[in-house]
Order: sequence, then structure tokens, then C-alpha cells
Amino acid sequence: MKTTVFMPIKLNNERTPGKNLKKFDDGTPLLQIPLRTALKAKMDGMVDRIVVFCSNKEIMNYLPEHVEFLKRPDRLDTQATKCADIIETFLDMVDSDIYVMYHATSPFITEVHLAECVNAVKSGQYDSAFAAKKLQNFMWYEGKPLNFSLDYAPRTQDMKPYYCELSSPYVFTRDVFRKYHGRTGEQPYICECSEIEAIDIDYPEDFALANAVYMALIKNKG
Repeated sequence: MKTTVFMPIKLNNERTPGKNLKKFDDGTPLLQIPLRTALKAKMDGMVDRIVVFCSNKEIMNYLPEHVEFLKRPDRLDTQATKCADIIETFLDMVDSDIYVMYHATSPFITEVHLAECVNAVKSGQYDSAFAAKKLQNFMWYEGKPLNFSLDYAPRTQDMKPYYCELSSPYVFTRDVFRKYHGRTGEQPYICECSEIEAIDIDYPEDFALANAVYMALIKNKG
């Protein structure tokens, strides 16, 4: 089954301008960290293509070897653009059996979990897959307890877990998107990820945290 990883990127980010190309302290641009993971998966035969979907050709200067560039329409760079609009356009331009939506802003997703999500969909047991963070804590909604009662506070490890979707990866087929106009179907595989993998970069303080984690990981590898 042909599997395509695609990374949608725009360079005119509102909350953290230029974040996808922003460099960590060792000089590595953010987008290259998750792309390295995707390339490992490609070398291991898990995926067939890796495509960066961006309207600005300048991005080509930052792409590692064996990562393709595909120019996306400028109309997809507005604040009104929805995720589904980007996916639909990409699917119209690139034919594949399985698609992996993969964001630069989640740099610490491991190859193991990327492969786990892809394999789940390839197996046919699941129609889609996504990474998630497990939540077992006291939660409130509209001023009221959501998962516990005021007269009984259980141990957090005994609570029923909730799962919060991470921004990457999402694995799905063309049929799933056509049916639900989204990245997940009715039978998704939920891949539980670590706190480090759950780091997502939206704001400058998120990048500062990611930079500290990344530099620590490099130091530990040394």
C-alpha cells in the first residue's frame, strides 16, 4: 500500500512568526527535526513519499534530501483556511492509498509511534490512527466536576482515561476523508504518546520549551 507523509507548512504564522523555520540553539530549523523521523520511517520501508506542502518555494532551501516540495495554492494561507481544505487539496493533487498528515510543530514524535499508527491502518483493523496524550486527572467543565464527584475523589490512576489528540501524526485513507471530511473515521487507532512527544509549538514559550528539551536530548545522546 502506497503511503505518503505530507507536511503542510505556511511561513506567515500569526502566533509565532516564522516558527517552522526557526532554529534551535544548535542551528537546526524546527521542520527538519520531524522530517528526519519521517525519513527514518522511509528508509525502514514504512512510507513511500515525504512531501512538504507549502505555497512558498523558499521552503525548498530547508528540506533534507529525499523530501519533496509541492506548491500549494496561496488561497490556503489565510486565517480562514480550515484543515480539511488543505487535506482535500492535497488529496486532489497526490494519489496514495494511505496519507499521513505530519506537522512540523510536533517535533518529538518518535519513529516507533509513527510506524505504529501507519501499521494500524495498513492492518485493516482500523480506518484511521492518531497520536494522543492520556489524561487521568480531575477535570472540570462549566464550573462542575466532569469525571469525579465532589463527595468522592478517586486516585488519579483509577480514573477512566480521556485521550487528547496531538497535532501529529494523523493517518487515514482517501475513503475515510471522503466519507467524514476529516482525518479520523469511526474506528481509529489511538497511539498513546509521552509528555515529550505531546509538546506542540504554537506560541514563543512553546518553542522555548521545545528548544530546551531538544538540546537536552542532544546532550544525553552525546
